[in-house]
Formats: sequence, C-alpha cells, structure tokens
Amino acid sequence: MGCFFSRRRKPAQGGQLQLQQAAAGQDAATGEQKAPQYSWDLRAKIDPKDYTFSGLKNETVGRLPGKVAGQQFVIQDCENCQIYIFDHSATITIDDCVNCQIFLGPIKGSVFFRDCKDCKCVVACQQFRTRDCRKLEVFLCCATQPIIESSTGMKFGCFQYYYPELALQFKDAGLSIFNNTWSNIHDFTPGENNWGLLPETAVVQDYVPLPSSEELKAVRVSTDATKSIIPITRGRRQKNSDESCLAVFFAGDYTTANARKLIDEMTSKGFQLVQTKEVLMKAEDAHRVFQQSALEFIPLLEKGPVVALEFNGDGAVEQCQSTVNEVFSGTKVFVSESKASAPQDVDNFFNFADMQMGM
Repeated sequence: MGCFFSRRRKPAQGGQLQLQQAAAGQDAATGEQKAPQYSWDLRAKIDPKDYTFSGLKNETVGRLPGKVAGQQFVIQDCENCQIYIFDHSATITIDDCVNCQIFLGPIKGSVFFRDCKDCKCVVACQQFRTRDCRKLEVFLCCATQPIIESSTGMKFGCFQYYYPELALQFKDAGLSIFNNTWSNIHDFTPGENNWGLLPETAVVQDYVPLPSSEELKAVRVSTDATKSIIPITRGRRQKNSDESCLAVFFAGDYTTANARKLIDEMTSKGFQLVQTKEVLMKAEDAHRVFQQSALEFIPLLEKGPVVALEFNGDGAVEQCQSTVNEVFSGTKVFVSESKASAPQDVDNFFNFADMQMGM
C-alpha cells in the first residue's frame, strides 16, 4: 500500500502554488485578485440592437432564418415599413407602429401589439394580444385564444405561408401546425365592429407582399394557400352544410404526413376543413370521445398526441370513410360512423380538446 502511494506523482511546488492561486481567484503571474468567471460569462454576448427595429420610416428590413434563434424581439415606432422576421423567437412586442406590413415567424410565447394602427400582419404564436390598436388585419396562427383589448377595426384570417425552414421553426418554437384558434377571438372591451373576419378570398400577398430587398429575397417564400405550412381552416365561419365528419390520426412516424394527405384528398373533392387539433389523450378521454370504439384505440394513445380533423360538406362521412379505407388501409384511423353520430363525435372531441388546452 505504501509503495502504491509512493508512486503517485505530486504537482511541482510551483504547480501547486498556481492551483492554490487559481482556486483563490488570483492571477498566477502577478498574484493579484481576479473577478471569478462563471459559465454564463463565457457565452456570446447578446446585443439588443440585433433584436430591435426602432424608429424606421419607409424601409424594408428583416432577419433571415437562423438570425434570431429564439431570442426576444422588439419592434417600435416604425412607419410605412415592411418588416420580416423569418425565424423563431421567444416573444415579440410591437409598439406605436403605423401603416406597416409585418411577417413574424413562429413565436414560442406571446406577441403583443400596442398602440398600432393601419398595419397588415402574418403572425404565428402561442399567445396573441392587442391593446389600444386600430385597423389591424392579421393572418393568424395562435395556439391559444387570441385576445384584443381597447382595439377597433380588427380583422382576422387563417395564417397561410411557406418557406423551407418554417416547419422546423414551428418545432423549435414548440408550436403544432394543427393547433390554430385564429377565429376564436376574445374581446376584453366588447363593442360593435371591434373585430371581424377577413374575406374567405383574401390573399396574403395582397396584404403583406413578398420582400423586395435582395437580402430577404433569398428566403424562398410562397403565399400559395395550397403550400401553407398551416392547414387552412374555416374556423368560426358559418358551415356550408349540416354534415360534418371527425377523423382522428394516432401518433406514429407519419401522423403529420397522413393528416396532410387526408386534408388534400378531402379538400380536392370540395369538402371544407373546419378545425384541427393536436392533443394528448388518456384512456378515460378515449371512452368519452370514441364511445363504443374506445377499447380499439386506447393502446395507441401511449405513443403520443392525436391529430383530429373536422371536415364539412354533404356526404363528408361517406367520403372520409372511403378515402381512409383506400389511402390509409394499413393505418388505424377513427372516422365517424354515420351522419347521425358525427355531430356528437365532433362536439365530444373538440370540447375535450379545448378543456385540455385551457380554453
């Protein structure tokens, strides 16, 4: 044992002194006291100017994918500007902007418009709020109920936008492309004509044009509704038919792709997508929502959240069943059994989902 210890190498006396000085926060060369260094001191310093647009007039400005990377952003005192944030962010505040056209990529938290007027926007976020705003036209994707306060002349449409990096940015921001309550507005100061919906025929590019600057043109944007990363839903608009159908996909490798495929198949045949939702379910939820079919689907719930779609139109149930049997024959999908049971299916699922998401 003594032999073992005798072979351990000891630091040279000078090395030992340097270790002691380092532990005491002293400079090894001079012996002077140094300020301690922490891990957060070693991170790249954030310059707020890189995440702010302030006091601009008649300019086109923006941030390319990867340039915001989840930071907070501030837009204030801008007039007659075109502003594009082609990245995900933590939160964004927009104050005192007039006659601006704004695109905001996925926002993990909230976006808050204050004292803005005559602006046209495309926005994706977890929470949306306005206060003291006038005449904002917004193509919106919002995971929770949008809130307006002391605001008038507000108009809302469903978010429709595409560029190659956008899907990953939604994931980085923790947003699901299927959770969009764009038309379910809560008005804290109710009054006549405070808000309404944009025309169904509204085209994003007519409101927020594609960027004109050479730098921002590098982002390959499409405002074609058929390419939109977010499925276009009717939301609270009046339904064209008294027949709806519920389809539910269960978690797996191709859940999103399968849901998009069914949307394409049904809408190409003239049926309308009313609403979508992605949410976790438990066994007791399945009994409440799927009724007699629950036992068949309960084992699938452990894999992750389900994606639900409501289609509307005469013959929606029969067409949805037929499409699922033809296109997804190897995949378990819940589809309403009949026109008679479908309204209860839709109510059961979306009432449950709204409760889960705290709406």
